[in-house]
Amino acid sequence: MLTTRYVSGSPNWIDLGSPDIDAGVAFYAAVFGWTYQPAPGGGYGFFQRDGGTVAAIGPLTEQGATPSWTVHFHTDDADATRQAVVAAGGTVRTEPDDVFTAGRLAAFTDPTGADFAVWQPGDVKGLDTVMEPGTLCWTELYTTDLSAAQDFYRSVFSWTYQEMDAGDDGPYHLISAPGGGEGEDTTQGGALQLGPENLAAGSRSEWHPYFGVRDVDAVFAAAGAHGATTVIPPTTIPGVGRMAQVKDPAGAVFALIAGDPATT
Repeated sequence: MLTTRYVSGSPNWIDLGSPDIDAGVAFYAAVFGWTYQPAPGGGYGFFQRDGGTVAAIGPLTEQGATPSWTVHFHTDDADATRQAVVAAGGTVRTEPDDVFTAGRLAAFTDPTGADFAVWQPGDVKGLDTVMEPGTLCWTELYTTDLSAAQDFYRSVFSWTYQEMDAGDDGPYHLISAPGGGEGEDTTQGGALQLGPENLAAGSRSEWHPYFGVRDVDAVFAAAGAHGATTVIPPTTIPGVGRMAQVKDPAGAVFALIAGDPATT
């Protein structure tokens, strides 16, 4: 399970690249009840719940970028992680750089095309809250080449994987970072191979965040009422819980889930 006791390779931040900050803030406020705190200087800002940061939002800054959520993983040394990414076949999108005294940021693309980032904490350690309703509770990689992706992240973050049966979707691989999780539950996310029909339709490798909710159907309906479109309708997954996946009005994909005891 996710915790705020961040270790190397564990998710410690998520932010949304949006073409319209005001519209993004309004949508997520309506769906999750988040409030918004702009950063000094404007542009970038923080989604908050009960006074703690649960996500962030900023403008699209890269040429050709499309609206999307970016998952950031903890690193103790962003520059060393950059070297590991390149050595493992990834590419650098944003070179490691200090964000004032908050921390050090770098952004990459894995060899299969999935974008992600790393955050080396300074004054800001990461998200204040996870695993509660309206907060991050899972991360998931859809990839065009599962084997290549696993090898890459194993090399960069020393992740381990545990395979489980996902029925018609094929094997699902649970991800753990060394020293992460809580107790016996060390998992922080999952990875799965995009199917032939997805590949034929042009699907690309992507990381998606899952937000915990008490009632997937109600939140799904609220998202739709405020302009979201359906990717996966509310579905019950035996042994896991109920989930759905949507695109926000700008096209950024995220998922909802009710199932972990900490979020229900």
